[in-house]
Amino acid sequence: MRGLHADTGYLMYRLGLRSGQLFNTFLQESGLRLRHYALLRFLATSEGALQRELSTSLGYDPSAIVGLVDDLEKVGFAERRPSPDDRRSRIVVLTADGRGFLRDTDEAGLRVTNELLGPLDATERETLHALLQRVAEDGLT
Repeated sequence: MRGLHADTGYLMYRLGLRSGQLFNTFLQESGLRLRHYALLRFLATSEGALQRELSTSLGYDPSAIVGLVDDLEKVGFAERRPSPDDRRSRIVVLTADGRGFLRDTDEAGLRVTNELLGPLDATERETLHALLQRVAEDGLT
């Protein structure tokens, strides 16, 4: 019987846990968690999104998105605005303060990534990133 470390899925799971722990530790001062950070990073690449789009794109339960957006509105990092396409709908957009928060956390995020990937050289990191992107594009879309 093979051991746990022979199972790629298990290793990815463990690395995901470790990544989450490290990111949550660095976000602790702000009162935010990795889920908030992921939502902010997603909003930084868009002009806004409906909550159901956020749920689909991030893979979070729709009810979790409502709470995350509420939290981000409370700290002024995101806001709900009327959708230009449908006034009955509201889109979530990143605020200037949210953009500032992301800029301020860029360096800390890189430190977390560097800690996780410390055993790899630059070429190995690029290869890992490319492979993870391929898997994610196929399995998470």
